[in-house]
Amino acid sequence: MPRPRWTARLLPPLTLAALAGLAPLAALPASGAEAAPAATAAPAADVPLDQVAAGTELVASGLRRPTAIAAPDDGTGRLFITEKSGTVRVYQPDTGLAAEPLLDLSGQVDESDNERGLLGIAVPPGFATSRVLYLAYTARPDGAVTLGRYHLDGGGLEVLLSQEHSENTNHNGGQLGFGPDGYLYWSIGDGGGAGDPHGNGQGVDELLGNILRIDVSRGCPGLPYCVPEDNPFVDVPGARPEIWAYGLRNPWRFSFDEADGSLWIADVGQGTTEEVDHLAPGQAGANLGWSCREGLGVLNEDQCDDQAQYTDPVFTYRTSFEGCAVIGGYVYHGQRYASLVGDTYLASDYCSSSAWAVRELADGSYETANLGTLPTQVTAFGQAADGELYLVNDLPGQLHRLTFEQTGTAAAAATGETAPATR
Repeated sequence: MPRPRWTARLLPPLTLAALAGLAPLAALPASGAEAAPAATAAPAADVPLDQVAAGTELVASGLRRPTAIAAPDDGTGRLFITEKSGTVRVYQPDTGLAAEPLLDLSGQVDESDNERGLLGIAVPPGFATSRVLYLAYTARPDGAVTLGRYHLDGGGLEVLLSQEHSENTNHNGGQLGFGPDGYLYWSIGDGGGAGDPHGNGQGVDELLGNILRIDVSRGCPGLPYCVPEDNPFVDVPGARPEIWAYGLRNPWRFSFDEADGSLWIADVGQGTTEEVDHLAPGQAGANLGWSCREGLGVLNEDQCDDQAQYTDPVFTYRTSFEGCAVIGGYVYHGQRYASLVGDTYLASDYCSSSAWAVRELADGSYETANLGTLPTQVTAFGQAADGELYLVNDLPGQLHRLTFEQTGTAAAAATGETAPATR
């Protein structure tokens, strides 16, 4: 099957700041083909979103600016929580938040600005055997956005890939996640500064403004990782082969739907629009539009290409009116609230704390709703091994479990109560 014709702009080449010659990780499979085990299917929701309200239950406090959550597949029910300063904390439902961190990288992490620090964490399939974690952070001394592999049983931290990011301190991205194909995905922002001044969003020879896809289970010549052969820019001269999707401003959080393998991306807007994108399973080379577009509107015509095919967001809302920074979450696949929000994507906003819900319908359209207000300053969501969702918030330093309840006419009918009149 021939490769599609790509119309992305090529900018001056970037020197790869990765450590070469590191030994491949023997504990992981020889290729990226091993996918995470499929989640147990939960029934889809049968309640309209306008009859659902979101809430939370506080389960832990005492975190210092938490940034991300990951759940190991080791049967413990634990959550790993990153803190901006460079530490990883452990929450266990039976015993709470452990006083001592699982690891401390504060000596390697640059947290000098509001958007710098330890930003993301991913637990590979087979963690119980490999005992390694993958971490995204801004590194000392110059704030380079960096992907590292940490060996909990000795060996410390390996730097796998690094992107220079010293000119501006914002738009670092930082989400990590293993896809259903077993490969590691990593989001990086456009390099910062208003309006994408260097045009990184529409370029594919820089790692900035993209989601990357690499095979970390082995090394290839000169690299401590390999590039999958079916990455969309492998055969494009001058392009970075690690890129999977591009045209992003600051994709702070993305996640995979464990049921169908689709990719949900929450891209933080500049001044008009926050957006959520939804890519089909295996949809390679998608151009999400930045900085030609912000949301569905044209922002910078100089960055537009008449031959480009832009992928529209499936949900948008107004920056400054309805929030300031979208915080992406997960599609709910737990059992407890399956009838209310099963197969529904949940997200929030750092400023408004809105509980956004997006549900794909059978005809390919999307139902959206605001399910209420979540705790202030949400920075990340996490999905536990049982499919239940959690969130952390910034300066309060708390961990909450999400809850949902039915409201309105249907709920009143179920309890024999009279629902209030709609105004």
